[in-house]
Amino acid sequence: MGYARRGGELCAEGVPLERIATAVGTPVYVYSWRSVHEQYRRIEHALAGVDHRICYAVKANSNLAILARLAKLGAGFDIVSGGELERVLRAGGDPKRVVFSGVGKSTADIDFGIKCGIDAFNVESASELARLEARARLHGCTARVSVRVNPDVDANTHPYIATGLKESKFGVPPAEALELFSRASASPDLAVAGIDCHIGSQIADVEPFEAALTALLRLVDVLGGEGIGLDHIDIGGGFGVAYGNEPALDLDVLGEVIRRSLAERRLQLRIEPGRSLVADAGVLLTRVEYLKPAPAPGHRNFAVVDAAMNDLIRPALYQAWHAVEPVLANSGGTRQWDIVGPVCESGDFLALDRELALNEGDLLAVRTAGAYGFVQSSNYNTRPRAAEVLVDGEEFAVVRRRETISDVLRPETFG
Repeated sequence: MGYARRGGELCAEGVPLERIATAVGTPVYVYSWRSVHEQYRRIEHALAGVDHRICYAVKANSNLAILARLAKLGAGFDIVSGGELERVLRAGGDPKRVVFSGVGKSTADIDFGIKCGIDAFNVESASELARLEARARLHGCTARVSVRVNPDVDANTHPYIATGLKESKFGVPPAEALELFSRASASPDLAVAGIDCHIGSQIADVEPFEAALTALLRLVDVLGGEGIGLDHIDIGGGFGVAYGNEPALDLDVLGEVIRRSLAERRLQLRIEPGRSLVADAGVLLTRVEYLKPAPAPGHRNFAVVDAAMNDLIRPALYQAWHAVEPVLANSGGTRQWDIVGPVCESGDFLALDRELALNEGDLLAVRTAGAYGFVQSSNYNTRPRAAEVLVDGEEFAVVRRRETISDVLRPETFG
């Protein structure tokens, strides 16, 4: 979508990546707006004929420039902190199109959401519902509630990103959900708005979504029998993308399942895609600092680059696989290289066992890095975080400048 080779050089839309690296330095995250926009439209097309709202999961990539452009497309937003709500507001997002998820909303988070008049709090425990009710009463407002149900559906994904099983910290079991709906319905300080779930990330099969949707609709029918009506049903996100040769979720098939399941029901569908909108849109650019060929057969070849696990932690944290390729084609002989960073950890790697032709100084593109890349970065080893660049057609702009050491040290004192 947003990336292709022109004359052997990898480009983001109409901009050569080498030009960006020369102007901005490395490491740097680059995002293609065309890629994000096209994927947003693809999801819209898959849901044609269904009353729906796309609530972008801000945690996937929270850069203000991307949020602002999504807001102009009419997107809502799924947030998990007061900080993410502030980002949405600064980007021009409508708080009435915001849903607030997360198991640990603080009192300050709840107060902020109430004062902004967000669309709904996705409540994940009885204690949270009680706190939300008390804060709404204190502020003299009515807070809209959607209960997050844990449907005990196996999403067949990495255990760190599976969130819909009964042993997960997220949501509440169906029986408890019914109790929370009853309490919320009886409260003058709360308004029942919807029901939701999120069963995990990187889901490539439609069947887990269908099972979760069926479980939610059973509860909707029970609630209807008790006189508790809902205005929306939220099936979360987690739509799988292809990092390598694995299949991506077939959005059109998912759309067919949703149309069939919600036919004749007056419920707006909410979905919360994050990764599926921005992952393919991003690359992490990094330069090869040193090559350390194996000293003997059976040893490993190391390509030491200027990006590290503090810039992209997914390979170390999730054993995630990202394609890596030289921005400029290299005609030299290939070897099996480990692409490693300068951080003092043996787990500091971006890719292992990649057959590449490399020279010192080569610019590499780590692909599918638009989601959970920069947002999970840190200052480990006192490394300033990378810059972020947004490409739109033939132009690019720095949408987050590179941190300096002064930026990193500024909050600290000698006590």
